[in-house]
Amino acid sequence: MPSADPTADASTAVPAMADVNAGAGSNARSDAGSDVDSSTGADPDPAADSGASGHGEDTMDLRLPDELLAFVADETSDSHGAPRPDQGTAQPSVSTAASRAASALPTPSALPTEDDLLDRVADWGPTDTQAGVFHLVPVRVERDLPLISRWMNDPAAAVFWELSGPQSVTETHVLSQLTGDGRSVPCIGVLDGTPMSYWEIYRADLDPLARHYPARPHDTGLHLLVGAVADRGRGLGGLLLRAVADLVLARRPFCARVIAEPDIRNTPSIAAFLTAGFRFSAEVDLPDKRAALLVRDRSLRHVM
Repeated sequence: MPSADPTADASTAVPAMADVNAGAGSNARSDAGSDVDSSTGADPDPAADSGASGHGEDTMDLRLPDELLAFVADETSDSHGAPRPDQGTAQPSVSTAASRAASALPTPSALPTEDDLLDRVADWGPTDTQAGVFHLVPVRVERDLPLISRWMNDPAAAVFWELSGPQSVTETHVLSQLTGDGRSVPCIGVLDGTPMSYWEIYRADLDPLARHYPARPHDTGLHLLVGAVADRGRGLGGLLLRAVADLVLARRPFCARVIAEPDIRNTPSIAAFLTAGFRFSAEVDLPDKRAALLVRDRSLRHVM
């Protein structure tokens, strides 16, 4: 596995991108699904307590308009349209209906559904960059494994990702994400139709990294490996990191920050992140390395 760092850096330096291979630490991926979510749900609705039974003294037994009943039924059913187990067939009381309708409204702290922790990376679509049209395509093992394994066996990548060796090593690493709960999505970066980089988009707030910095709900982490040697050392790392960080902020409305933590020794990778608009936040001690915690803030994306 890559180094212990869950947000292994994108190894592409601005000045010397040759090190764009520097990526996730070994703990980064293996750990990337074991942490507890730090986000919180909506506050309980006090109105629900007084009318939950439908028989309180202050509950009027009135019939609701059909339009409101349809709305409540829609909002209290599961994603397949079936009533939830706690939903009865009787007409809800006024107080019960109102509280359910209010609690169904989205709030800034609401989490996506468990199978959609990263807001459908597969649907993010392409984005224009100065180097061409770039597209993040979720990994398909049967199609992409040989290419990823070849990249991981490059000496420059092996130092930081620690996934060199037989193809099965990379396969185990990738499958651990694909068979997980969706908090980490491995992708191939395709530039003008050519696969040229490996990415991991993950929920930093749900990753063990969150134990080492003041995580916020929906913090999103990036790992990058620029595969071909010919694509390194010419500024692509910083360019693509900026494009993907902006894509994350555009497609994940609840995400306020994009996070990375390259090895503190990996100066080319750190330079690439800084060029991409990330700021240095702190040095943190992770299980397998000392890392530079780098942050790209939504509020500063137009000035950095």
